[in-house]
Amino acid sequence: MPIDRGYEDDDDVDQDEGSGRRFQDFDCPDCSANNPYDDGFGDGDEVRCFYCGQDFAVVVTEAGRLRLKTL
Repeated sequence: MPIDRGYEDDDDVDQDEGSGRRFQDFDCPDCSANNPYDDGFGDGDEVRCFYCGQDFAVVVTEAGRLRLKTL
C-alpha cells in the first residue's frame, strides 16, 4: 500500500483548535505504524516511531493540523 506523504493525521484527539492542539497518537509517515503517546504531544515536540525508529519534529498548523518533519 503506497504511503501518502502529504497525509495529515488529525484523528479524534483533544478538541482544542489551532497550534495549541495536543495529540495522543500519530501514524508514521515512513512505515505507517500507529504510535500512541499517553502523555500527548504538540507543536515543538519531538516524537519517535516505536516501530521503525525514525524521529520527527512536530508542527501543528494554525488550523490545528498535525505535520511531522523528519529529523
